[in-house]
Amino acid sequence: MTPTTLLLPTYANMLQTLATLLEKAAQQMPDRVEALLSARLAPDMYPLSSQIRFAAYQAQEASFRLRGEAVPEWLDAVAAEGRNGGETPGSLAEARTRIDEALSFVRAVPEHALDARSTLPLAIELPGGLTFDISGEQYVRDWALPQFYFHVVTAYAILRDQGVTIGKGDYVPHMFAYLRPQAA
Repeated sequence: MTPTTLLLPTYANMLQTLATLLEKAAQQMPDRVEALLSARLAPDMYPLSSQIRFAAYQAQEASFRLRGEAVPEWLDAVAAEGRNGGETPGSLAEARTRIDEALSFVRAVPEHALDARSTLPLAIELPGGLTFDISGEQYVRDWALPQFYFHVVTAYAILRDQGVTIGKGDYVPHMFAYLRPQAA
């Protein structure tokens, strides 16, 4: 398995899941859906709107890092929106747009585009002066996937906590394509 064949289908599946979860929230709680964007699991955590923006950011960031390119300003703006999501949660339409943009981006990444530099070093520089020096493979395994899943799972948990009726099947609907037909 290569970084491209691991990351891109994972991002596409889970971004689609995130879009579907938001749609279920809108159907079940049409009068509260905009307020849900400000909901948090804990006071020191980012709200749902931020989790969506961070998931969209993470899904796109890896393509730049693994190609040895700087993360562009337009994508850094998505991360900044996430950091400011508590003050500016935005709308459901904006959340859907961020997911759709990330899905389109991920689906447009060329085959094998993330593989050539996977053994080369890269640095992750975080706010506060933290810098991690790791290989591309370590980045995929220890940063890109865990960070992405953290934000998707947190969005799922916020929606559940707020009363949206969703379950495990809603979180992994892509798995039903692999379901073994039941014996007669």
